[in-house]
Amino acid sequence: MSNVSPSGPPMAASPLTRAVLEIDEYASGLGWDQPARLFALVDTAQLRAQEPELAAQLGLDSDEAAAPLTPIEQDELPSGAPLDEFLATIAWPDAVTGCALTVERLMLPPSAEGSVPDGLDEAGLARWVAEHPDRQEVRMTVAVLRDGARESAIRLREKDSPTDVLTGSDLVPALAEALSATFEG
Repeated sequence: MSNVSPSGPPMAASPLTRAVLEIDEYASGLGWDQPARLFALVDTAQLRAQEPELAAQLGLDSDEAAAPLTPIEQDELPSGAPLDEFLATIAWPDAVTGCALTVERLMLPPSAEGSVPDGLDEAGLARWVAEHPDRQEVRMTVAVLRDGARESAIRLREKDSPTDVLTGSDLVPALAEALSATFEG
């Protein structure tokens, strides 16, 4: 069963899952080999009430087909900065209900863990993974809400289809933790 409705927007059981799938669909439309992208998640009804002009620009000025959460892409992430260090600098205003990040990475199957050479530094490990014959390119979209809710979507480059997107709340726990930390403080 497809998670995309005939009219386009993703169908999902929860507003957070729907937002993650919407971001995944957006990132998919940009193609692969893209930089990481950060999104604020805002309550659509509050956005319409407090910022009607912005809501109109985003096509959210009617109740029809408006998702409960609206992802708003933030400025480009600084290149070269480690993602965890960058995320540690973020503090969201109260109007932001949650946040999401989409990032591409190389992934190995669990069976490859036993063959990792000892003594590799981070750069060496990255090279080893990039050269591994079983590596797969993935795009991960992870979202969290202030209340602790989490959702993730993972898309393999080799199965780049909206019907082949894996979703779940604990698929990328370390990234979800880092995003949740942006609401602490």
